[in-house]
Amino acid sequence: MWDVETGEALRAPLRGHTGAVYSVIFSSDGKRIVSGSQDTTIRQWHVDTGNPFGAPIQGHTGSVASVAISSDGQRIVSASGDSTVRVWHAHTGKPFCVRLQGHTGAVHSVAISPDGKRIVSGSEDGTVRVWDAETGKALGVPLQGHNHPVLSIAISSDGQRIVSSSADNTICVWDAETGEAMGAPLRGHTADVYSITISLDGKHIVSGSGDRTVRVWDALPVEIDEALGATMQGHTESVSSVAISSDEKRIVSASIDSTIRVWDMETGKALGVPLRGHSSGIFSAAISSDGRRIVSGSRDKTIRVWDAESGEAVGAPLRGHTDTVQSVTISLDGKRILSGSKDTTIRAWDVETGDELGVPLQGHTDTVFSVDISSNGKHIVSGSGDSTVRVWDAKSGDAVGASLRGHTKHVFSVAISPDGKSIVSGSWDNTIRRWNVESGKELGAPLRGHTHYIVSVAISPDGRHIVSSSGDNTIRVWDTASGEALGTPLRGHTGPVISVAISPRGKWIVSGSADRTIRVWDFESLHADYHFTATKICFSPSLTYALCSESTFSRLGDSCTPASLGPSQEGWVIGPEGRLLFWIPFSLYPAMHVPGNKLVISNDASELDLSRFTHGTSWEMCRERDAVSSSAS
Repeated sequence: MWDVETGEALRAPLRGHTGAVYSVIFSSDGKRIVSGSQDTTIRQWHVDTGNPFGAPIQGHTGSVASVAISSDGQRIVSASGDSTVRVWHAHTGKPFCVRLQGHTGAVHSVAISPDGKRIVSGSEDGTVRVWDAETGKALGVPLQGHNHPVLSIAISSDGQRIVSSSADNTICVWDAETGEAMGAPLRGHTADVYSITISLDGKHIVSGSGDRTVRVWDALPVEIDEALGATMQGHTESVSSVAISSDEKRIVSASIDSTIRVWDMETGKALGVPLRGHSSGIFSAAISSDGRRIVSGSRDKTIRVWDAESGEAVGAPLRGHTDTVQSVTISLDGKRILSGSKDTTIRAWDVETGDELGVPLQGHTDTVFSVDISSNGKHIVSGSGDSTVRVWDAKSGDAVGASLRGHTKHVFSVAISPDGKSIVSGSWDNTIRRWNVESGKELGAPLRGHTHYIVSVAISPDGRHIVSSSGDNTIRVWDTASGEALGTPLRGHTGPVISVAISPRGKWIVSGSADRTIRVWDFESLHADYHFTATKICFSPSLTYALCSESTFSRLGDSCTPASLGPSQEGWVIGPEGRLLFWIPFSLYPAMHVPGNKLVISNDASELDLSRFTHGTSWEMCRERDAVSSSAS
């Protein structure tokens, strides 16, 4: 132990471990030290005397890489090379509950939430897991975002955020409740990030890396100076759901920040005040075909109906589900609400009275993540964490045929075609599948292209196209009949794209993301044969390329395809043949307008001063100007 002020050692080293000591931590009252060692034991020490506190805690069969102690000092949590996490009574050293098993590699780091209810662990297997501290059961699915081992874990003092660092040189921030990534990974280190911590006020993350640097990061959204122009104030947490009014004039968005917002489709400006009433995050929202009602489903287990014009709640919350309401939809005639829940049931409700219609639809064995109803009102379709899709008779509530099986992981989203004959489903297994409603047979091969889980799928009004969004931060457009991907992925979001919707006339795609932004994309131009009109155009000296005012490059010739000028996933704006033109800082990327976007609704906004902008081969002029300035002085 050392004196922080003087740097002097306070006493002789504490000896007892027979192997390298990998982790030490103080209890919250400052009276005890807990240590974990390569010798597979955990030891406690009196801070004042340096004497051991009780006998070594034994049970792990591998090195103890990390230890944590609850804020009340009653429990110690340890992570080990034996791939397990264990919880111990601090005073007796006895196991508190069963081993926490699930990781498939050594567990490098562990943390316990301030309220002592959750444990978070990071592993060699590249995942972060959240556990119930009382029962030892895993909460939700593993958090996946790193592509190398997770080396360090921290939890914010309010318990709302998890921060992880990895051998992939990045830091990820996660919503502790939903497990969703909050924005893009923090990049800057050039080697393994071995250690992270969060300041007590939650404003800063500090990281230490094998690149021999310590970095301090802003853990909160950047505040934008008013001088930079008007900021469209948006959601403060992940946008979990988006919907479009039938007249294509309004966007409805729901967020984990517990609010619903309505936006002007043309300008992106908020219409009225946020709709508040839910006591926890909102996972789904829908708007009726006549535009009069908005429906929302929340983690607070309730469904709410709102007047779309006034923003006022209509009636009392609809209660019946016993767990999170994951999905809501409204029938085309506007008379029924369908809801799917973590309690594994589907329920139907009368829009006007709020009464439940019939009995819950039961059959799934895991969370119902998504529900949809056919345009003729005959069939209900559901997708579940049990990896299946089910079709139900909307009138009787009976299952129609057997479960549709093919996905190997959670089915997060389902949609029914406008003619009611086919179903599209998107899954955690990274695939999209098409099904025949009547026969239950799969139509063609799975659609593959996304590199991460599929969160949302939608079908165009004419049934010819499928739009999907993914944890890989992209949106893709597919030909429904052939299953072929159309064009390149739509990039612009810096976090998982949680929800997509297609406007009723098929003109726009609206997407909502964990990066807290909503983007509107020109759908017609994305699947049309390429042509453009431009008010300004210039040609390359070789007459090979044309740069037009529509922010695209075009290679001239028989096959005329545009190349977007938008930023790549790494922040570079790329020209033809992959040439890097200029770089956009990551902090500005979430609010960046990219080609194909009609507008971006964000909580942050930035303006780039391009008055002295130099790009391409003109970069050399920067050096020339410096040389001139030096010679003049």
